[in-house]
Amino acid sequence: MTDSKPSAKNPFEIARETLKQLTARKLMPTPLNYQAVYNEIAGIPNVQPFPEEPLRQLAAELPAKNPGQERQLALLDSAIGRRSWAGVQNALVAYLGFSVPTPSTMPAPLSAMGSPPLATPALTADFLEQIARLIEHGQPALGTDDARFAEQTQAVLKALRQPDADLVATKMLLANYSHRVSFTAEDQAEIKANLLRLLHLIFQNIGELSLDDRWLKGQIDGLMVASTPPLSLRRLDDLERRLKDVIFKQTEAKGRALEAQEEMRQMLLTFVERLSQMSDSTSVFQIKLEENARLIEQAKTLAEIAPVLKEVVGATRGMASDSLTARDELRSMREKTMTTDAQIAKLHQELDRVSTLARHDPLTGALNRKGLDEAVKREVSNFRRKETPLSVGLLDIDNFKLLNDRLGHATGDEALAHLSRVARECMRPQDTLARYGGEEFVILLPDTPLDKGIEAMTRLQRELTTRFFLAGTEKIMITFSAGVAQLAPDETGDDAIKRADQAMYLAKRAGKNRVLGT
Repeated sequence: MTDSKPSAKNPFEIARETLKQLTARKLMPTPLNYQAVYNEIAGIPNVQPFPEEPLRQLAAELPAKNPGQERQLALLDSAIGRRSWAGVQNALVAYLGFSVPTPSTMPAPLSAMGSPPLATPALTADFLEQIARLIEHGQPALGTDDARFAEQTQAVLKALRQPDADLVATKMLLANYSHRVSFTAEDQAEIKANLLRLLHLIFQNIGELSLDDRWLKGQIDGLMVASTPPLSLRRLDDLERRLKDVIFKQTEAKGRALEAQEEMRQMLLTFVERLSQMSDSTSVFQIKLEENARLIEQAKTLAEIAPVLKEVVGATRGMASDSLTARDELRSMREKTMTTDAQIAKLHQELDRVSTLARHDPLTGALNRKGLDEAVKREVSNFRRKETPLSVGLLDIDNFKLLNDRLGHATGDEALAHLSRVARECMRPQDTLARYGGEEFVILLPDTPLDKGIEAMTRLQRELTTRFFLAGTEKIMITFSAGVAQLAPDETGDDAIKRADQAMYLAKRAGKNRVLGT
C-alpha cells in the first residue's frame, strides 16, 4: 500500500526514481504511466486526467428527443469544455429527467405502490399547491398572447391539484413546462428591450424635429434618462409624469400659438376691410369735392356759396371720423396681438425654466435638489402610509478640495460622476440617489432600518476601495464620510437629512472615511 504522506525527496530525485521504476517495471514511458509512478513515489493521489474525448463521444451518441434534452446536451457540451465533473453530472442527471417513459416502464402511481420511498413525504398536497400558486403568480410577467402556453399552464395546474397526483407524470409535465417558461420569459425580455428601443427612437426623433425649441429638447433628454434600464415601477412613474408634463406644455403652447394666429388673421381682415371702407369713403369724398367745386364756380353770391361750404365741412368731418374709428380699431387689435405675443413669450420662458430645472443633475445623472424634494415627499408619504422604515444617508467626499486643487475642476467633475456611477450600481432599484450640493450626495433608502442603512453606506465605501478612479494614468481611491438617520414618525424629510448631515460632520471629525448613524 502506498504511503499517502508526501515524499521528502526533491522533484529532481523523484523524477530520476520514476525513470528507474519505469525501466524496472518494464512500463511504456507514456505520460499516463509516468504520472502514475511519479505520484506513487511522491506520495500524492493519482488523479486521472479529464476524459474529454470519450465524454464528447458519449454526448454525440445521446439522442435529443425533446427540447429539454436538447438544452441539457448543450449544457453537457459546455461542462465538458470547462472540464467540470459537477457540470457533467448535473447535465446527465437532468437529461435523464427529460426522458419520456413508455407505458411498460412507467412506475405506478404512489397510491398503487404501497409505502412511498423515503424521499417522498415532502411532496405533500400542500407542497404541490405552493408550486401551483408560484406558477399562477408568475403568469402576469409572462403575458397572455400565447394560447398554447396558457393551455399548458392550465394542464400543469390541474395535475398539481389532483387529490392523488401521479408524481412521475407531474414531474414530466413540470420539466416540459419549465422549458417552455424559459422560452416565454426570453420572449418577454426581448419584447421589453425592443419596446424600450422604440421608445428611445421616438424620443430621439421628437428631439431632432424640434431643434429650435430648447425647452422641448431638455425634456426629451430627461425622458431618455428616465427610460434607461434598469427600470422599476418608480422610474416608470417618473417617466409617465415627465411625458404628461411635456404633452401638457406642448398642448398649451400650441393653443396659445393658434390663438395668436387667429387674432393676427382677424386684425389683417379688419385692416383690409377698413382700407376698403376708407377707399370708398375717399372716392365719395372726392366726388363731393369735385361737385362742390363746380357749384362754387357757378355761384354768383355768398348766399349761394354758404350751403356748399357747409356740405364740404360736413363731408370732411365724416371722413376724419371714419379715419379715427379705423385707427382706433386697428390700434386695439394691435395691442391685443402684442399682449398675446407677450403671453406666448412668457410661456416659452416658463418652458425654458422647466427644462433648466429638470429633476436630474446633468453632470452626475443623479437627481438634483428639485428632484430630491419630490422624491423625499414621495418616500415620506409611503413611510406614513405603509408604516415601513425609511433611512436617509448623506455622504461627503473626503479631501475633495485637494483633489480639485491638484488635478483641476474637470478631474473633480469626473470623480463626482465616478462616485455617482458606482453608487447607482450598488443601490437597489427602489433606492434614490441625489446630488445635494457640491461633493455631497443624499441616498434615500426605503424599507430600511438604521442599522441596515449604515451597512448599505459601508458597502458603498468598500466598493469604492476596489474600483479606483482613473485620472489619466493615476489611480485615485475615493473615500467619503457619511451620516445615516432613520426617519421618526413625527419628523419631516428635511429634518432627517439635517440629522444625517450632523452625523456626517461627526464622521469627518472622527477621522473621515467612516459612517455614523444618528
